[in-house]
Amino acid sequence: MPATEYLTITNFEELKDRTFTVVSSEPPVVLKLVEVKKMGSGEREGGAFSVLWQGPSEPFLPQSIYRFSQAELGEHELFIVPVAEKTDGFQYESVFT
Repeated sequence: MPATEYLTITNFEELKDRTFTVVSSEPPVVLKLVEVKKMGSGEREGGAFSVLWQGPSEPFLPQSIYRFSQAELGEHELFIVPVAEKTDGFQYESVFT
């Protein structure tokens, strides 16, 4: 399991449509990885990219750093930003540069 600073777009592409649990939220919140998008150059291996998660309507997660857990990826602290409200809940984005 790579450290957060060594996560690449490939790590997330392999997990598209899988669920992640925000374990630092009370109660824990399950988010589904719905999009992985390359963003051009960046300082990390493989360049910059973003990931988009779909979450429930409740609870809402404000912009912050959260501890995520995922079976294949392990636990990582990720900064997420709410970017959209859909009929089935909120979407959150993380950008890796």
